[in-house]
Amino acid sequence: MDSRFPRGKSPVLERALGRPRSELSLAAFALLFSELVQYCQRRVASVAELQARLAQLGHHVGLRALDALVARERPGRRETKVLGVLLFVKGPLWRALFGREADKLEQANDDERTFYVIEREPVVNTFVSVPRENSSLNCAAFAAGLLEAVLGAAGFPARVSAHWHKGTTLMIKFDEAVIARDKSLEGR
Repeated sequence: MDSRFPRGKSPVLERALGRPRSELSLAAFALLFSELVQYCQRRVASVAELQARLAQLGHHVGLRALDALVARERPGRRETKVLGVLLFVKGPLWRALFGREADKLEQANDDERTFYVIEREPVVNTFVSVPRENSSLNCAAFAAGLLEAVLGAAGFPARVSAHWHKGTTLMIKFDEAVIARDKSLEGR
């Protein structure tokens, strides 16, 4: 038997049950996501349709990821404020899905409904080579759809879109009702 492991103890049995080890090879993710983009690209006619299809697929992933992550990270606790859910998105959600926190979270100066999640080098754009004729393609539309689904399922309906600015910026525009609810909670 190998001397690295003491007799009777297996490293698999020593891991905590609450937080499964969820590391995925970056190469495996890159290959899978690249194939996903190619699959979508063969079924659309324009860059806008491709981004919409990627956002739709991200929406499906976001709905499934939220339940598991909330159960693991915050059992029995639900976010009720906009800032709380945005910090959850920037930290635990981004870390679970992309391996690290988002680079920045900002609020627009002129609109209290608009927030930005900024990623200088998002993983979804790293390994996808974009042809010159599709130079406006931003594969972070997948992350935008994912984020829109997570926020909607958490009770914070919003529109999320991906833009090229400071790397990639996901612009979150919350519904008026969300901001009104947040203000009423502050008044308590």
